[in-house]
Amino acid sequence: MDFEVNGAQRTVDVDDDPAAVEVVRDRLGLTGTKLVCSGGVCGACTIQVDGEPRVSCLTPAVVLGGRRVTTVEGLAGHPVARAFAGEDALQCGYCTPGFVVEAAAFFERWRAAHGRTPPGREQIADALAGHLCRCGAYERIFSAVAAACAGDYDGAPTGSDAPPVPRTEAPEKADGSARYTTDLRPEGLLEGVIIRSPHAHAVVRSLEAGDLPLVPLLPPDGVVRYVGQPVAAVAAPDLAAARAAAEQVRVDYEVLPAALDARQARSGEGPVVYEDKAARKRAPGSGETPQLLPARWRGNLRGPSAMSKRPATAVRRITEARVRNPERVVEGVFTTAAQTHTPLEPHACLAHWVDGALHLEVSTQSVKRVAELAAERFGVPVERVVARAVHVGGGFGCKMGLTSDVVAAVELARLHGRPVRVVLSRDEELTDGGYRPGTRIRLAMVADAAGELSALAMDADSDGGVSVGGSVAALARFMYGKAPRRLRDFDTVTHRPPGAPFRGPGGPTMCWALEQAVDEMAHRLGEDPIALRRRWDGNSKRHALYDWAAALPVWSGPRGGTGRFRRGVGVAAANWMYFLDPVTEVELTVEDGIVVARCAVQDMGTGSRTVLRRAVADGLGVPEGRVRAEVGHSDAVHGPTSGGSRTTPSLVPAAADAAARLRDALGGGDVAARLDAAHGVRVTGRRPRDRRGYVTPFTLGGIAIGRGFTGSVQVAEVEVDTRLGRIRPLRVWSGVSAGRIHEDRLARSQCEGAVVQGVGYALFEERRTDPATGRVLTENLEDYRVPGIGDTPEITVHFHQEGFEHVPGGGVGLGEVATLPTAACLANAVHDATGWRPYDMPIRPDRLLEGLRR
Repeated sequence: MDFEVNGAQRTVDVDDDPAAVEVVRDRLGLTGTKLVCSGGVCGACTIQVDGEPRVSCLTPAVVLGGRRVTTVEGLAGHPVARAFAGEDALQCGYCTPGFVVEAAAFFERWRAAHGRTPPGREQIADALAGHLCRCGAYERIFSAVAAACAGDYDGAPTGSDAPPVPRTEAPEKADGSARYTTDLRPEGLLEGVIIRSPHAHAVVRSLEAGDLPLVPLLPPDGVVRYVGQPVAAVAAPDLAAARAAAEQVRVDYEVLPAALDARQARSGEGPVVYEDKAARKRAPGSGETPQLLPARWRGNLRGPSAMSKRPATAVRRITEARVRNPERVVEGVFTTAAQTHTPLEPHACLAHWVDGALHLEVSTQSVKRVAELAAERFGVPVERVVARAVHVGGGFGCKMGLTSDVVAAVELARLHGRPVRVVLSRDEELTDGGYRPGTRIRLAMVADAAGELSALAMDADSDGGVSVGGSVAALARFMYGKAPRRLRDFDTVTHRPPGAPFRGPGGPTMCWALEQAVDEMAHRLGEDPIALRRRWDGNSKRHALYDWAAALPVWSGPRGGTGRFRRGVGVAAANWMYFLDPVTEVELTVEDGIVVARCAVQDMGTGSRTVLRRAVADGLGVPEGRVRAEVGHSDAVHGPTSGGSRTTPSLVPAAADAAARLRDALGGGDVAARLDAAHGVRVTGRRPRDRRGYVTPFTLGGIAIGRGFTGSVQVAEVEVDTRLGRIRPLRVWSGVSAGRIHEDRLARSQCEGAVVQGVGYALFEERRTDPATGRVLTENLEDYRVPGIGDTPEITVHFHQEGFEHVPGGGVGLGEVATLPTAACLANAVHDATGWRPYDMPIRPDRLLEGLRR
């Protein structure tokens, strides 16, 4: 077949009837076109055919014959591509090429019809409705498309004359040249496929593959405990051959009864998931510190683990108030569905053994940790393991360990003596890639005669399948003063896939219950919900946010109504711990007049590369063009994991220390003037200790807890359609207190994306499994609904930059605290609009309509 691609004539054999995405990516090497959903839902694989956008995963390649195809690589320098980079309309960048291709076609149509009149949000959302960004960069995408159409990026200079972009690697992500693990195809590559259990509970008696080489992936006891659990892996020269080989493997299962009903598991009935203490110790964790607090097991119920404060007093006060002052008692059972991470770049690893050394290209949130765990598991000295993650297409907490893709790729590479790549398909990602556990929370709250919080009780049952480590109730210890409280966490263990830490583990879930209860108490007491929170909350940083929120015109404006469409305004607050990695280092080397900053940190869209580069440039007093940041290599000096909001507060102080050391090494003064003659000078900076030290005297998993809490207060306005049960978030104001903001544009993007993920949690996202078999039913992006650009409210971010002066650099992490209150904030707005309190999340139309009928 002959056709034109980006202005060049190409000839490709399509006798095997491939999809267009396969031809573009694998046979032509144009890897800017990403394969994500394989169902035409996400838009990441969009190309233009004769100027019209098409999803290439559903387009037969034969259709391209004789036609003109444009991929994102062919749009390099286009005003839209420059606008996406200039407006920071991206985070991880994995979805960006598809957006750029679609937006470029819209740009041409719009300019032809409207000239340089900028389009509105509604027109842009309609044009880009078939595209998903899991990072939630939609607010900046609106800005980029509008700016491009308005002519702001017409004829912009390129090369050395181009204006700086907010994000260092943005041009590469916008033109498709950024290479992710899924894009790498070294010579001799084999594709690996994982064979997974079709049973929720079974003993594997044998694996039969004939002469086919395979590697087993079973746990030591040979028991599979959920549908989709890895059993073995095979490899072949291409994916189709690998899948065919996997079909040849015969697995003999002894099928056992499975525990699939969470209610039965809570009551102690049904088959036991973990038969003994050894098996329980191998249980995966759904939190960042899975089994830090001891807890006893009773069948499939683990717990309670408790973070209580005078619990007997709390229970007594609640019991007495139920009789004497029931109007000052707020009680309820709140539930949340499981929320799946589903980063658009799935779990992926390319492994290769070279002369006894292990080389990994891996989509991970911690190159250093992956290298250390791989060295331990595969019996290799740690200095002989190098893990690289130059670009990472999102993670949100699920890519922080030695995951099954890494284990399978390493073992297959060792077996075959060739590089092997294992990339999870979208259904594998949605099944076994991790999720925020569902919960059932029983809450009781009492206010005394003065309207102060008198007692709080919260029991949280986390439903994370075979995983444990729920920490929902524990987080309620740190909000609203020192009133007595009984806080107990339980894990309900079933034969379903494991959860994983997800952006503020336990936090959005806890807020869903606590912040609705506080809101209800304000109504009971006849008090303004912001004023009550301010009175109960002793944190001065959040006081500033309450004052800001109360002054918003929408807070005192009109709301409610009696017609079909009703508007409501809600508020919610949250706090989060300040985490850091106290042993972070940054190495600076002068190479040909350029300062190269190296650290074993990675950038999954949070901006670590940019933060590092600018911190060094600022510390040296040199232009950014004289600094190059190299991240994503485990053999660099120690860097933090990108999780727990610890990256920036670990990285910036270490970079500042390194810059100070290099200035001294160069004799001070004008550093830029000395760089050309300083080739080879090298220094290593270390993160200084906080002025008042840390809360924890040691690190756990690379985390120390610093002094002080970050804070977030959000206000949301929603429109509720009482006929169809639809909730439309109109605007969200997000106030964040995390000290000094080092990179304003990138920080705002993080906070905006956090709100979008909170919108998804509140309104759409619901992981479902078959109650009879345990199979995940929401195994594609059609059935598992994440927010699109049309679901995005207008988002305003406000930073309060005081309160962390004891921290070197003056600022801490904000990626997690910014998403914690969103779902509860929207729920309170729905209540304000309708008078109905949503206890079950997501707030589906059927639930809303049923509630309004009561």
